[in-house]
Amino acid sequence: MRYFVTFSYNGSRYHGWQIQPNGDSVQAQLQRALSLLLRSEIIVTGAGRTDAGVHARMMVAHFDYAAEIDGRQLAYKLNKLLPRDIAVSRVERVDDDLHARFSATSRMYRYYLHTAKDPFLSFTSYETHYPLDFNKMNEAARVLMEYSDFGAFCKSHADVKTTICHVTVAEWHQTSPTTWYFEIRANRFLRNMVRAVVGTLVDVGRGRVTLDDFRKIVEGKKRTEAGESMPAHALFLEDITY
Repeated sequence: MRYFVTFSYNGSRYHGWQIQPNGDSVQAQLQRALSLLLRSEIIVTGAGRTDAGVHARMMVAHFDYAAEIDGRQLAYKLNKLLPRDIAVSRVERVDDDLHARFSATSRMYRYYLHTAKDPFLSFTSYETHYPLDFNKMNEAARVLMEYSDFGAFCKSHADVKTTICHVTVAEWHQTSPTTWYFEIRANRFLRNMVRAVVGTLVDVGRGRVTLDDFRKIVEGKKRTEAGESMPAHALFLEDITY
């Protein structure tokens, strides 16, 4: 029987979602807790991979188990056992052919940015004091939806079979005089893609890259031509649809 676990986490102290030989991971914590509670070795498969320091308001993982599970009771016990920075919202039985990663139709990320010092945002938003033209940044963001090959924003030497992604949303939103977030939704994302896109859009906002330059960067498909990868602490995986 297959079960989906829906949960959230603060990624600050983890080496990303995936199990790593040199540090703790969210996947390792979840597998350890499930294996202890179900008294069986449980392997979980996540909807995607988040890098070290990246957060998730919504992550989904699946696991297989031979017996019927009370999802509400298991979610309760998981939250008692897991660290404070990982919270399970539900555990539910799904069709056996449903896959946390491959059955997902879209994923949505947000990158948070603030333009004035704020002690309450320092760990979850990127602080910048450069004057940014968000109108230009939104013009450039809309360009992303005209293309499907995002090799320019893929981490160098990443082990991927294709750099094709279908972006359906890419837009900056202002939430206060000093706070913004960039929202992007696609069927899949390349490693480091969102942080590289944001870094390049910030270059547009600072006047270092023109709209024509931005289009050429996308068309060139070379990571070396795009902007720097932004810090991980301001990136959130916000939503996954099936």
